[in-house]
Formats: sequence, C-alpha cells, structure tokens
Amino acid sequence: MTRAFRLLNVFARPGEPFSGNPLAVIEDDGGLDTETCQALARQFNLSETTVVSPGEPGTDARVRIFTPTIELGFAGHPTLGTAAVVAGRAGLDHVVLGMRAGPIPVRFDEGRWTLTANPAQVTTAALEVGDLAAMLGVHPEEVAGPAVWADSGLRQLLVELRTGDAVRRARPDAPLLRRLAMTDSGEALVYAWAWTGPDTVEARLFFSEHTAVVEDPATGSACANLGGLWAHEGRRGLRVVVSQGAAVDRPSLLHVEVDTDAVVRVGGLVREVGRGLISVGA
Repeated sequence: MTRAFRLLNVFARPGEPFSGNPLAVIEDDGGLDTETCQALARQFNLSETTVVSPGEPGTDARVRIFTPTIELGFAGHPTLGTAAVVAGRAGLDHVVLGMRAGPIPVRFDEGRWTLTANPAQVTTAALEVGDLAAMLGVHPEEVAGPAVWADSGLRQLLVELRTGDAVRRARPDAPLLRRLAMTDSGEALVYAWAWTGPDTVEARLFFSEHTAVVEDPATGSACANLGGLWAHEGRRGLRVVVSQGAAVDRPSLLHVEVDTDAVVRVGGLVREVGRGLISVGA
C-alpha cells in the first residue's frame, strides 16, 4: 500500500530553489491512523509533514500537521505548502483548509501563497530580562523589553531584541529553553526577533526536540503571532518582510501584513522540488 507525496520548499527566496523551509505533503491519507501518520513524519524527518483528507463542509480539505515527535494544531509553512498542493490539484487560486485550530483561508496572489491568521491571544510573560538573555545567550541590555506569549493557533514566546546582530549571535541554552518556554504542545518555542529597518525584521525560531535545541528555517506561525502582537499594540497598515533561516543555511523570506482592520496575513513563495510514492503497508 502506497501514498503519493510532494516535497516543497516554503518561504523560499526568488531564484534560490533550495531556500525556505522543507515540507512533505501526503496527498491523501486514505484512512491512515494517527500512529502511521506520526511514523511517516519521523520517516521524512522534516520539521513538519502534513496529511490531507477530504474536508468538512465549508473547507476544501482537512489537514493534519505532524513534527517528527508530535501533532500540531496549526503551523504556517505547512499551511501554505499544503494549500498550494490542494489548490493545484483542483485548479483553484484559493482554498480553505480545515485544521485543529479552525478553518484557515489561503490565497495565491502576487506570486505568493498567503494565509489569513486567526486573531492572536497576547499576554506578557512573567520572565525576568536576565533570564531571557541567559536563555538566548545574549547580553541583558540587548533584550528590548518584556517578552510576550502569543497564540494564533500555536503558542510561542516572542522575545524582541534590540538589533539584528543580537538575533544573529543568539546561542540558546537548551535546559533554560525547556524550563522557561515550554508550551502545551510539548515543545519549547522561542521566537527571537528585531527590527532592522522601518519594514524589515530579522528573526530566528528555536524549539526543543527531546533534550536538544533545533532551529527552524522559516516560521509562518511565529509571523502570525508577531502580526498578532502588532495588532494588539494598535499598529495598522503594516507590510513587513521577515528574514529568517540564514543561520541554518536555509535563507527564507516571510511577508507579514496587518491591515487597517487588524487582520493578519502571512505569505511566501512555495516551490515544489519533488514528488513520489511512499509505502505505508507491511
């Protein structure tokens, strides 16, 4: 028994086909159970693998998202990459994907796939600046202020640093990351970011995998949370380009918009780099 899959790079840079965040999409689950879906994600060993099945009324497909160790209710680059596959098969330029976090609309426009994020819940984190600095391996004076928890479908700790250089020099401490930033998803998730211009941001996302710290090349859920933070602060009419992934040799570009109604959208370039069949039978 086999299942068709696609390999894609999401939030890729123009002209750089192997930039962005890799994703595997199982095109049709065909009744696969959760244990098998999780095993497939371990087999691909990418940051996320998605499994597609027919959608409920009001959606074009149901999508489950798996890391090599857990299932997530929402993640950005899996949403965009899966939307490109689902829409491409149906000849559409927009789809609604049903996820555990709710229906997520995704549209192709201006050469990018763009999702409309759920409103984020934002709260100030009860963490000292010194602890945040030690967790990220930076100087306390490089932390711009209190960190926040933000959740537009995946809860993460957002830590603003004062310069892009501080973001690039960050060297997270694994035990502190797990102690200070553990989430209900079973992972510690920390997003370090800094303004590098009036409409540009440098960012890195660190997450725990067992006892190790792993860095994500491009994190659409974090951009959704960052846009949610800006909306929470009353900012409107923003169009920001986020650079991520250079530290792990997967340079990526993510586009974040907060419109005049505080609606947050996250978009990027999706490239297919391969397809095939994987055996799921004995």
